[in-house]
Amino acid sequence: MKNLKLFVFAVAFFTLNVVSAANLKPMNPTDELRVEITDLIGSNYMNEMSENEYSADVLFTVNSKSELIVLSVNSDNSHLETFLKNKLNFKKVDHKPSKPGEIFLLPVKMIKQI
Repeated sequence: MKNLKLFVFAVAFFTLNVVSAANLKPMNPTDELRVEITDLIGSNYMNEMSENEYSADVLFTVNSKSELIVLSVNSDNSHLETFLKNKLNFKKVDHKPSKPGEIFLLPVKMIKQI
C-alpha cells in the first residue's frame, strides 16, 4: 500500500511538472536586448547567402552570468540555424534577467543587400 501511494504521488508530481512546462509562453525581448543581438549577428553573413532572404525564430534565455543560451533555432535552412547558434550561444549581453528561466522568442529576418 505504501508503494502504491508513493507511485501515485510520483505520477501526480510528474504530470504537474509537464503541464506547467507546457504553459510557458516565450516573451518578446526588450528593444535594448534586440539591438545587442543584432550587433552580435553582425552583417558578415551576406557573403555566405545564396538566397535573397532568410528567416528564423530563435528561442533563447539569458543565464545568471548574462550570457545568451540558445535553446532552439527554427528555420528551413540548416546553415542559418548553425550560423545563428554559433553567433549567439554563450555571448555576453547587458540584459539582467528579471526572473530565472525567462524564455524569449526573437524572429530574425536576414535580407541580402545589393
